[in-house]
Amino acid sequence: MRFYVFTVLVTAVVTLGFTAIMWRVGLRFKLYPAIRERDVHTTPKPRIGGVAMFLGVVTAFALSSQVPYFSIIWTDPAQNWSILAAATLIVIVGVADDLWDLDWMIKLAAQFVAAGTVVWIGGVQIFYLPIGGQLVLPPWVLFALSMFAIVVVMNAVNFIDGLDGLVAGVALISNFVFFVYTYIVLRDFGASSYANLAPFIAAVLIGVCLGFLPLNWNPSKLFMGDSGALLIGFLMAVSAITFTGGLDPNLVSDNNVFGRSQLLGAFIPIVLPIVVVLLPLLDFGMAVVRRVGRGKSPFSPDRGHLHHRMLDMGHSDRDAVLVFYAWTAVISIGVLLMYLGTTQDWPGEYLLGVGYLILGAAACIAVTLLPTVPRARVSAADLPEPRTS
Repeated sequence: MRFYVFTVLVTAVVTLGFTAIMWRVGLRFKLYPAIRERDVHTTPKPRIGGVAMFLGVVTAFALSSQVPYFSIIWTDPAQNWSILAAATLIVIVGVADDLWDLDWMIKLAAQFVAAGTVVWIGGVQIFYLPIGGQLVLPPWVLFALSMFAIVVVMNAVNFIDGLDGLVAGVALISNFVFFVYTYIVLRDFGASSYANLAPFIAAVLIGVCLGFLPLNWNPSKLFMGDSGALLIGFLMAVSAITFTGGLDPNLVSDNNVFGRSQLLGAFIPIVLPIVVVLLPLLDFGMAVVRRVGRGKSPFSPDRGHLHHRMLDMGHSDRDAVLVFYAWTAVISIGVLLMYLGTTQDWPGEYLLGVGYLILGAAACIAVTLLPTVPRARVSAADLPEPRTS
């Protein structure tokens, strides 16, 4: 565990340093687009925070290659190099889009190239689904499913990037829960080492978000932009696929491992990685349906996202962000507690997870529907399109 704590701390410090540098560089060279009519902010702010986050990720991977504890992660260097290469492409295209507004087709093509790189070259792929023992699908289906999952999660995370500190905080909570989950699963499966690519990436993302948040919290000094949001979504998808897609189906369905409920024990390892990005996925799905229904591109900007709706209800920027944090924590931690209840003969943990979900969801619904600052409701169609933060 101490090596993971060390990874988080070092990554956080390095990312904070690079974030401060990118902020000053962005201001010095005016690396931000002009204020647009649809933007909410009135002061130009650099949108290159994703570069600092990327440099933090690269530093963490470089250091891990020199730490004997993480040597098992580097037994397949092609996998790590493909991840870094794909991340580089994502950040380059993201920065270009933040500065010059690329056509959405170009961005989507680059995302599929990045996803194809890690799936084809790095072998980051879902090889089977641990459902009913082992559900094996044709290789081309699994290849396409893996690429599609990566692209969807990337865009889902990017879609909620509309308020200061929103993506960084949600990703921080999600990756913390996912790290705990992977660590516990490795313990339950009797792994010889806790060194694994999935918890390592989760720890790196925790550090990156911790280092970036101080300058991104409201009122922010700079935005992560598409480069940062897409990078976070990409790494979260890669982490989930490398771990969940490679679970031993025999262990997943083994009653000795999941003593209380074979059914829940088989499904929660699949569900939890999805749950930690549930809010971004929900927002992404609603946006696609909404935009396609209006005859527009699914990637065309609008002001119909969940966080914009919360602002329209009367929540302040900070309150809306905190509500998102609360929903993320309630859902992800609740499912994690349910998982703990299925791994041993611990009915208390399972019931605690169910109770936590019910009470937490009720509290979140209350704070969501009762904003602290009442405001006249305004139709989303009548408001300007959001900025990217």
